[in-house]
Amino acid sequence: MAGSSSWSRALMQISPYTFASIGIAISIGVSVLGAAWGIYITGSSLIGAAIKAPRITSKNLISVIFCEAVAIYGVIVAIILQTKLESVPESQVYAAESLRAGYAIFASGIIVGFANLFCGLCVGIIGSSCALSDAQNSTLFVKILVIEIFGSALGLFGVIVGIIMSSQASWPAKTA
Repeated sequence: MAGSSSWSRALMQISPYTFASIGIAISIGVSVLGAAWGIYITGSSLIGAAIKAPRITSKNLISVIFCEAVAIYGVIVAIILQTKLESVPESQVYAAESLRAGYAIFASGIIVGFANLFCGLCVGIIGSSCALSDAQNSTLFVKILVIEIFGSALGLFGVIVGIIMSSQASWPAKTA
């Protein structure tokens, strides 16, 4: 592999700390993007529907809170992933165990980030429909809220899978 110019060679030359840092950044950044997108979808419908029925404003804020929880999931996992980083001697930066740890943190960050992106979209769309239907018929609020809770569980599933994936991250032991 010394003379090849393939993607595998290029990826092997990138520090595992770079992969781990990118994974942590994706975890928090894409989770916040999902939360913002969900809040945008829910908030715009909530404000529009509140013109017809002002009573829905306060109780439909729960949809915005569910969207905000998605960002909090990303922050929590980013903190967990950050604690997984350990320094290793220069000679062991590219050891197989270091690469595995970097890739595990990277994969964990991607899983959590994108699970929370889609969770934020899901909760935002359901929250939007909850606000619009509540403005028409107030008996539908609790029924749609239950569906919104199930949509919010998608983010928790991503967090659980991310934590399981990051448990594979073990850096080489330091030699004295």
